[in-house]
Amino acid sequence: MGKWLLGVSGGYEGEELTPCGHTFSEMELYNEATAVDDAEAVVKNIKEYWKNQGNQAEEENKKSGFLGFVLLSENNWDKDRFFRDLKEEWDISVDEVPKAKDQITVFSIDGVMATVGLIPQPIPDDEAVECAKTNYMWNEAVDTAKAHKAHLIVAVLGGNYKNDKSAYDLGKLHVKLVSACCRQAFATGVYANGTVYEPKIYRSFADMMNEGNLPLFNWVWIGMYEDKNGVSCYTIGMEVFGKNEMEVLNAKTKRSEVYNFMVNMIAYVLENDVTLKNGETIGFSPTDKHAITFGKGVAMTDINTLKIKY
Repeated sequence: MGKWLLGVSGGYEGEELTPCGHTFSEMELYNEATAVDDAEAVVKNIKEYWKNQGNQAEEENKKSGFLGFVLLSENNWDKDRFFRDLKEEWDISVDEVPKAKDQITVFSIDGVMATVGLIPQPIPDDEAVECAKTNYMWNEAVDTAKAHKAHLIVAVLGGNYKNDKSAYDLGKLHVKLVSACCRQAFATGVYANGTVYEPKIYRSFADMMNEGNLPLFNWVWIGMYEDKNGVSCYTIGMEVFGKNEMEVLNAKTKRSEVYNFMVNMIAYVLENDVTLKNGETIGFSPTDKHAITFGKGVAMTDINTLKIKY
């Protein structure tokens, strides 16, 4: 996907693309002595988030790696099954016997610390219910979110890994962990990227990795809305890769065309590790140009976003 999306700021040389993005900077090296403590600190912060119903979990996600939640219809999860499914589905084995504490399991995979843990209560303040309303692809999303009784925290810690691991490696590992959790008997939804996914759909998106593709639809949600001014859309999920969220505003065309345009924007940016900038243009050919501006978000007013003119 996205291979045909050409050109940033006149970056054409014949039919070839000259990328203008930057590579990720080196991250903190993996430290075996502190990794488990760091994992438990993340879980503690998430618990405090649910207790205080603030924004701490979202900030922890941006600072420490990848974070998602699997909704459960019952306050129960089978840790042994999780590790069996992880091995069966993705051929992933943990580096050592997991440590279990207060229903929280902390483990290492190829030098990367991760945690999966049971929180024996629904996500507070109807947060998952409200976010489920954004899923226009699943009619039962809201009712499913309303009915959940507990949830699993699934986190991959970005601050502690070997220097041969990238944000993309961590993101793929996180999707595999969540996908394995979706095979739990009581798993009913995945709360991530500002929406609630149907488990079977989340797993089908994850299967794209078996074909050598990035799990773009697991990583980034495309929100859409429409009014008298036209069709608009926005992304949620780009920030954890060090990219700005993107918006298309008031397009005078079909929803499907706007959606497909944004899919290819996401693919271009993430597959090529490109950083789009204010004042540049992007397009499908040397003669097709879409202006890029950067400023306060429209759908997400608390952040700055890239607006792509359509």
